[in-house]
Amino acid sequence: MQHKSMVNFIENVILPQVKDTRDEGQKEYASCNGGDNVFANFERIANLLQVSKEKVLVTYLLKHIEGIVADINGHNSQREPVEGRIKDSIVYLMLLWAMKQRKGEV
Repeated sequence: MQHKSMVNFIENVILPQVKDTRDEGQKEYASCNGGDNVFANFERIANLLQVSKEKVLVTYLLKHIEGIVADINGHNSQREPVEGRIKDSIVYLMLLWAMKQRKGEV
């Protein structure tokens, strides 16, 4: 793929789909926790397990990474296309970045 095509793919395919995935996930999280805390689900699980919210997030991320690796290794019986796992992974990494940024602000 040439550079110009890659830039176009990122800007017009990847980023809009990742934003949609993040927005849909946030709607779901907001309806579950009744608030505006984007980290609420990670914090609830972290409290239950006595670990950090970052460890919870990375656990979820690794589930998707494992599925991506399985796809790369030729496993075809996944419940969702690999692109969905890639989008979810990008969203999880953005959330992790935000968690780390938020820590720096506190």
